[in-house]
This record gives sequence, C-alpha cells and structure tokens, in this order.
Amino acid sequence: MLPITSFFAGLFTLYFVRLAFNVIRLRQLNKVALGDGGFNDLEGAIRAHGNFAEYVPLGLILLGLFESQGFHPVFAAVLGGLFASGRFIHALALGQANLRLRVRGMMLTFGTLIALAILNILVALWSWVGK
Repeated sequence: MLPITSFFAGLFTLYFVRLAFNVIRLRQLNKVALGDGGFNDLEGAIRAHGNFAEYVPLGLILLGLFESQGFHPVFAAVLGGLFASGRFIHALALGQANLRLRVRGMMLTFGTLIALAILNILVALWSWVGK
C-alpha cells in the first residue's frame, strides 16, 4: 500500500471536484453551456480545472513510484506536500488572475515534478547497476 500517495490522491480528487463545481457554478451564473462565453472568470475557472487535470496524474504516478521504493516516508510526504502546494496555489492564482502567484505555483509544481523524475530515474539506474 502507498499511504502517502493515497492521501494526496484523495486530497487532489476533492480539490478537483471543487474546481469542477466552480466551473459549473460560473456556467450557470453566466448562462454558458459550452466554452467560456467571453467571461474572464469562467475562462479562468475552466483553465484552473483543466490545468489541474493535466499535471496531477503525472505527479501522483511519480510520487507513487518514489514512495514504493522504500525510502523514509517523510521524503515522499514532503515532496507530495510541495506538489500539492504548487497545484493549489496555481489554481487559486488562475481564479484570481494573479500572475505572480501563478508563477509561484508553477515553480513549485515544476520543481517537484523535476525532483521526482530525477529521483525515480536515479532509483531505476541504481537498481539496474546493482544487478
């Protein structure tokens, strides 16, 4: 079992649904069935939801693979927390059209994804060399 990845998967799912409800609310408010209807708030909500959907699965896969390698759980928890912070900050920033906050959220997201990718590559190489 991967308890840390499971925790973050649950957390991300709840936030994903929250972002979806925000899109639905703005569609109803602005009476838009498809697209953004030219409403900036709806466009931001759609992108926050879509961007979240684009990055979270890859982050969870990398986190789960890293956690499954048997390192101390604190490492996976910290990496998961940094990734979650980046995703939540970015989604919040898109909803507020706050470019500075958006950049910070993406820096946390990319930094964590890169760290997890490199760690997984190193673990894979180490296991191949060790055989």
